[in-house]
Amino acid sequence: MLGSALQETSPVVLGAVASLLAGLATGLGAIPILMTVRVSAKMQDALLGFGAGVMLSASFFSLILPALEAAQAEGAGRSLAATIVVLGILIGAGTLAILNRVIPHEHFFTGREGRDTRVLARIWLFVIAITLHNFPEGLAVGVGFGGGNVENGTALAIGIGLQNLPEGLAVAVALLTQHYSRGYAFAVAFATGLVEPVGGLLGAGVVTLARDLLPWGMAFAAGAMIFVISSEIIPETHRRGFQHAGTTGLMIGMVLMLYLDVILG
Repeated sequence: MLGSALQETSPVVLGAVASLLAGLATGLGAIPILMTVRVSAKMQDALLGFGAGVMLSASFFSLILPALEAAQAEGAGRSLAATIVVLGILIGAGTLAILNRVIPHEHFFTGREGRDTRVLARIWLFVIAITLHNFPEGLAVGVGFGGGNVENGTALAIGIGLQNLPEGLAVAVALLTQHYSRGYAFAVAFATGLVEPVGGLLGAGVVTLARDLLPWGMAFAAGAMIFVISSEIIPETHRRGFQHAGTTGLMIGMVLMLYLDVILG
């Protein structure tokens, strides 16, 4: 009954709501900092690696492969379909690369205490980076639902929500290290996820209005996410010497998302 209700709901509404729920997971991931629970640097890197693995798997199995299928369903041959998806991936990655240069942001790393001006600036650049990179995640969820495939959109929303958990924790912990209050750190982490429904609404709206853009939209979102994985998340998991924990988390996240994609699709 729920499945039929979802099928009858507007893809734009589903994309917006699902991306909002996935974005709220960023705040959910920050909840531990409201308690006395202390999350070690090693665990933080393992969780970030987990998020990278989920995103990597979602990029290929929930976006790139369906994009190839969508292009062929619209009449493109194998060669043309592959060309469309390759170009879409490169455009998506290129767009994020340009935004990375235009919008100030930077990786965060610990090592000092107190509100040193330079460290403080780097923290807020890191917060901006997380906010910026949540947009293509919301876009991916919106495109997934906008294509009319509720199962694929659901798998994407769950996967993005899972990987948002460690991102929210990372933002909150970064602010705590500079002696911001737990409530303030949580509020900022929560707010970084609110850009996702904007991307979700845009992605679902565009591919719903122009179905021919579906494979392009999926490939674009995949390229943007892969760029984030390689440029931002993986370097963070290797920065403090816990690359093995980060890699283990990546593998677990990747196979978990693959499993979810198969059973939900």
